[in-house]
Order: sequence, then structure tokens, then C-alpha cells
Amino acid sequence: MAENKLGFELQGCDPSGTLARWGVLHTAHGDVQTPVFMPVGTQATVKALAPDDLLAMDAQIILSNTYHLYLRPGAQTIADLGGLHGFMRWPRPILTDSGGFQVFSLAGRRKLTAEGVVFQSHLDGSRHLFTPASVMETESLLGADVIMALDECAPAESDHAYHRQALARTHQWAAQCKAAFAHLQQEQGDRFPNPHQLLFGIVQGGIYPDLRAESAAALSDLDFPGYGVGGLSVGESKAQMYEITALTTPLLPANKPRYLMGVGSPEDLLACIAGGVDMFDCVLPSRLARNGALLTHAGRLQVKSPRYAKLDAPIEQGCTCYTCQHFSLAYLNHLYRAEELLSYRLNTIHNLHFMVELTRQIRAALIAGRFSSYKAEFLARYQPANQEVAASQREARVRAMRAKASN
Repeated sequence: MAENKLGFELQGCDPSGTLARWGVLHTAHGDVQTPVFMPVGTQATVKALAPDDLLAMDAQIILSNTYHLYLRPGAQTIADLGGLHGFMRWPRPILTDSGGFQVFSLAGRRKLTAEGVVFQSHLDGSRHLFTPASVMETESLLGADVIMALDECAPAESDHAYHRQALARTHQWAAQCKAAFAHLQQEQGDRFPNPHQLLFGIVQGGIYPDLRAESAAALSDLDFPGYGVGGLSVGESKAQMYEITALTTPLLPANKPRYLMGVGSPEDLLACIAGGVDMFDCVLPSRLARNGALLTHAGRLQVKSPRYAKLDAPIEQGCTCYTCQHFSLAYLNHLYRAEELLSYRLNTIHNLHFMVELTRQIRAALIAGRFSSYKAEFLARYQPANQEVAASQREARVRAMRAKASN
């Protein structure tokens, strides 16, 4: 692919006055229409699914984790087997995070040094060092289309002073990552599987508006092809997350994609797309699926409930996912209660299809100039899990929706 075809193309902005927009991210393995939700394949697999399942729901891009793949099976092994695309037989774009979030989540198992961060493997206790240069080497070997700079994600409860220290380190590492990546690009040859990677920087600063502004300015000056917004959805309130997101995105270059890292509930996507975000990832939909919680337009449905044991109806009328097109809630209830492995696959197909389809519909609403009304209509029906309602009320909404859809 020619270099001039790589990168982000902003195609339009919400005419109703929100910060929402739509565009296309051009990568070496295809185009990604935004806004987009990225299913998470931490260890080169989206749990319980095969690549064909993801292609069938038209997932445009998936995410894998550098920390886990560095430890097992190793970045060089993956490079020798064709990079992530060849290794996992996924033909479309892939994003890899830097592994920084996982390392900094290790608490007592890691230590900051002048070079980077030393940590102990959660697998066997062995000691490792992540530096900006080593992370760029690892991500180059993995060969994803979008790769992330190493950053420090400070705990949500950290005070302003600590966040400022972490910010200085993040900015220093961002500059070092960019320099190391440029050097690797020059010397690539046949060492690395993907010569057309896009390196994104990551804005940090916690819930402090002045630090977010400082970080956005510093990273914008480094002129990355795209920007992650990190350090959110780590313990702060949803209101704080929405506020900081909407404050940060306008401070970033308009012609570059904005990626809100680790955020992925339906209500969060709508709020943060309205706040100017283009890309999302989260393990939540697939994790909910494995625990029997299914996403619907009324909220979450607990498939293990006895009320579904004899119900010959899909999870949601009108859903076009493989699960809803072929199986009843009675069958899904049986699989989950019997602890059959197929339960994981069918539930995960539905939840990820729901998220992929949600972002597709949001994009269509944006292009049609009706994003605000779509958002209002969706939220009027959808009950977020963090708002307590009686089970009978939730089920009444589900029954009402089914009745309306069948008429």
C-alpha cells in the first residue's frame, strides 16, 4: 500500500452541534469506518470466537495486547509466523496496545527506573524491562496496523502532583517511542511483517482539565497519526469520564483519529461519540457474554433466569446475529445452566454483534443528520446496568419491545 493512502480521513461532523463525527482510517489491511468498536482479542484470539465469527458480524478491526503476547508465545515467534495477521489468520486491521496499562496494573510487581518499567511476569514471576524502544520493537514484530506508544496510566485515586509526574514521563516516553519507531521503520527490511504501521500517542492527565490540556498540546506537537485518550474508565464516575473526554478531544488535531481506550458499554459509546471520539475497545461485551449477560436495546438480559427456560424466542426480535437467527432463549438458558462451552460462543457472538451494529447505526445516523435523535431514542429505551430497577420492570420493557417488533 502506498504511504499516502495511510491515515485518517475526516468525512463529516454532526450538524446538530455535538462533537460527533465520522471518517475512515486507512490501514495496510483495509479501511476502518468510524465511529468504530473494536472487539478485544487479548492473546491473539477474541475469546470463544473464530475469525469467521468476527467476519460474519463485519467486525472491521480487533485489538490484541502487547504485554500478554510478549510473554507468551513471544513477539519473535509471532513475527516468524507472519505477524499477528498470519498467526491468528485475521485478514483485517489489528491494533495493539503498548502493554503499559497491564504493567502498571501489576502494582507490587513493577518498579519505575530511569530506562522504563521493570515488572514481574504474572505467569512465572520472571523479571522483564519495558522501555519505549523495546515496546516499539515488540509491536513492530507483532505487525499490527495501529500501535500505541508506551505511557504511564496513573491510578484514578492519584493526586494532581502524582499525575503531573506521570504526565512528564508519558510525554518523554512518547517522544522516545516516536524516535525509536522511526529508526525501526528505516531499518525494517524483512525483519518486521508490516512496513506500514501507524503509531498513536496517548493523552493522560486523570480527571484534571489542566493536565489533559497540557498533555493534548504536548502530544499534538509530536504529530502522531492518531491519539489515544487513556486513563479513563479506571475508577472515576461516568460523569467525570464524559466531561474529561469532551474537554480533551477538541484539543487534539481535527484530522487525526481519537481513540478512547478501554471504554465500551452502549451508553458510554453514545455519550463519548457525542464528545468527539472515533474509536473504542473494551472487554466488557465479551466478558458479560461469558457470564450470561446479554445486551439488548432495553438493557442487559440475564440468560440464566428461569423465566427463559421454556421461551421459544430469540434474545431480541429483529437482531440479525447468528445466535438470534438460529437459537431460542430456552436453548441458550439450557446451555448456560449446563455449563456447555457453546454457551460462550453463542452469547459472545450476540454481544459483539450488538456493539458492532450499534456503531454502524450511529455512523448512519450521523451521515443522515439525525445523531441527536438516534441517541435520545436509544437512551430512552436502554436501561444501564448501574441504575437499579426492579427485574419485573426490565422484563416488562423487553416483552413490550418484542410485542411491538412482532406486530
